[in-house]
Amino acid sequence: MADFVIKMADERGHVLQRMEAGASVGEVRDRFSQQGFLVYWVKRRSVFAGGEIRLPQRKRIKLDEFLVFNQQFVTLIRAGLPILTALDLLNRRQRNPFFRSVLNSVYDRVKSGELLSDAFAAQNVFPKIYTTTLLAGEKSGNLEEVLNRYISFQRMALAFRKKLLASLVYPALLFTLVLVMLTFLATYVIPQFATLYAAIGRADAIPPTTQILLDMGVGIRHYLPVIVLVLVALVAGVWRWRASESGGAAIERARLRIPLLGEIWLKYQVAVFARMLATLLSGGLSLVPSLETAGSSMPSRLIKAGIAAATVRVREGQSLSHSLEETKTMPDLAVEMIEVGESTGALPAMLTSVAEFYEEDVQMALTAAMSLIEPLILVIMGGIVLFVLISLYMPLFTLGAGGVR
Repeated sequence: MADFVIKMADERGHVLQRMEAGASVGEVRDRFSQQGFLVYWVKRRSVFAGGEIRLPQRKRIKLDEFLVFNQQFVTLIRAGLPILTALDLLNRRQRNPFFRSVLNSVYDRVKSGELLSDAFAAQNVFPKIYTTTLLAGEKSGNLEEVLNRYISFQRMALAFRKKLLASLVYPALLFTLVLVMLTFLATYVIPQFATLYAAIGRADAIPPTTQILLDMGVGIRHYLPVIVLVLVALVAGVWRWRASESGGAAIERARLRIPLLGEIWLKYQVAVFARMLATLLSGGLSLVPSLETAGSSMPSRLIKAGIAAATVRVREGQSLSHSLEETKTMPDLAVEMIEVGESTGALPAMLTSVAEFYEEDVQMALTAAMSLIEPLILVIMGGIVLFVLISLYMPLFTLGAGGVR
């Protein structure tokens, strides 16, 4: 999807010019022509739009904004307003420019006769679980109930994510302080001592560890621009490699091998998958489409591949628990709980229990891990500072002791 600027006139002769998201110039022109607009021209949006420099807007819809939108949308539908009227009201109240342009496109598509789910799916910015949920509500004729289930899922997922981020704030702050402190020592403090000892001229009084530290500090200060460029290039290269299939899978396999944290990450992915699958099944979708949607919505490539393989086996007639067990991507406890849910005919409820169990497990494990990592960072930071100070001041003590004699 790209951004286009379109100039057109409505049936009353009012000339409009606005930005729209679309696949191509022809697609945007045809869409508005079919709606009865007289299209003058459609241009791809550029940095120099309208004779002035426009910086590209960040194409992102925050989870908080999306949650509020859905809550208001359900409220308006429950009040008896038509979908088009509800979309128009919410669009006019939207403050995020990108979200407003997306809702404009959704409104125009629905007005031209498209299904609501198809109109949202055409924007390529909403999660597949959301558009599939809308489709299930449209097919069952109970859009309000299905959206309420999705809102509950979104609210729980958002609360869970905020708790995880809150527990990582302090360790991240400590790590940042360590980096700042090491940079300050290496680029300012150590070179100052190197200048001092060079002025004294007593190379025999400088221990080998101190000399290595001084040479390192002077080298870092001298080649700092080159080091920064190399680090930026390295980060950019790793980022691009991570975006590829092979690179992303390799990084995820390495992440799973990290002691303690790898297991926490896997449990978090299981909780997300179970919560999404339970929401889709509760909305009236059958198992195979629900698995396809939940699998494609997973951020992990390894989990996504495992769920895709399990979906093929389920389509062939195998049970969900047996299919997931063969992929070896899910913990044994999760597979056993899913098997119980299948045998009792209460799979959505059991999947919700799986999600709640692993969400609580992740919270407890993460809290325990952070309680170990935080003092470890402090100890490492203190050890580094102590080593640097002793190494830098040892020659001064040696010189002072020699002067006393």
